[in-house]
Amino acid sequence: MDAEAVVGTRLASQQLRAPLAASAEDALKNLLAIQAQEYPYACWSLGQRTAGATADDVGQAVAEGRILRTHLLRPTWHFVHRTDLPWLRALSAPRVHQANAATYRRTGIDAAAAARGDGVLAAAVAGGRHLSREQLASELQHAGFAASGLALAYFIMHAELNGVIVSGAPVRSASGALRQTYAAFGERVGPAATTPLPKDESLAALAARYFRSRGPATVKDCADWSGMTMADVRLGLALALEDNPAALESTEIDGVPFYFSPELAQPSSPGFPAGDETDPAGRIDLIQCYDEYVMGYSASRGYLGGKGPVFPYNGDPMHVILLDGRMAGAWRHRILRPGSRGQTCELDVRIWQDKTQSAGLDDAVARYGAFLGMPTTY
Repeated sequence: MDAEAVVGTRLASQQLRAPLAASAEDALKNLLAIQAQEYPYACWSLGQRTAGATADDVGQAVAEGRILRTHLLRPTWHFVHRTDLPWLRALSAPRVHQANAATYRRTGIDAAAAARGDGVLAAAVAGGRHLSREQLASELQHAGFAASGLALAYFIMHAELNGVIVSGAPVRSASGALRQTYAAFGERVGPAATTPLPKDESLAALAARYFRSRGPATVKDCADWSGMTMADVRLGLALALEDNPAALESTEIDGVPFYFSPELAQPSSPGFPAGDETDPAGRIDLIQCYDEYVMGYSASRGYLGGKGPVFPYNGDPMHVILLDGRMAGAWRHRILRPGSRGQTCELDVRIWQDKTQSAGLDDAVARYGAFLGMPTTY
């Protein structure tokens, strides 16, 4: 498998190319979890993998709790479907608590404080209450905690990892921006909250779904993405293949095994797989800098064709433009007159490759505008 085939297969397995998902929920189930600290852009990560889901569609799924936003896998925000959250949280929480240990100590969150904080937050959101971060801070402060800044963030994350709280229905601020709220884990997740999988089954499920949705990828890619050890990933992979030997294939590249779904493997040919037949200059995609096409890999991220995620310098955009699956520039959006009937979106687009033609970019901007449901220009 050469570099063109790797890129093509990844685009297909991630549903940035056909077969697209039927809905944002289906896109999320395929990817299992996606990094989501940039909330509006994370919603686009789901929408662009479907045949036409809009920002309103994704927002409704979040508001109703079908898509949840919480900390797991690594100490950062992720979207995860509510049917997957119980077992994925149980699997990843010990590793994330371990990664957070030094910060817990630095902020005074010892075992006793953490347990009491969990109890305060559980009581605060009981009975269907959806509270903002500021309201949770007030509850903790009334209980005697100096809950602000980093300490507040880690009290909340501790409770998320322990299955006490999870994202509630977002609320819109006066400026038009959506703000996170928190609700009771059991109320948002439902009956699945009480049925965690045994660890071996969870490892097998994680490995199978990671490699099917992100392959070709390596064991180290999966370990770094999931926060699991390489030994755990190897065990999960072995169990998944024992259960279904045809589920994954492997190929060696420079002596390293890459695993992928055989159903989605793409051939190598000039301009394939991302070339758009209607535009000989190629297919352009606007993805967020934390998209799984970037963050789903570590050891083999080089197939991206550039250094990602992009960290902005001198105010430059940080989100990623792809040309035929490889980095070709950066972008960001700005909503003008947010919340009004006349709101529009203006994109700041920086193309690095002269060969990019405007037709491909026009198509990409049109897809983004259709997702947002508002006029979009660049």
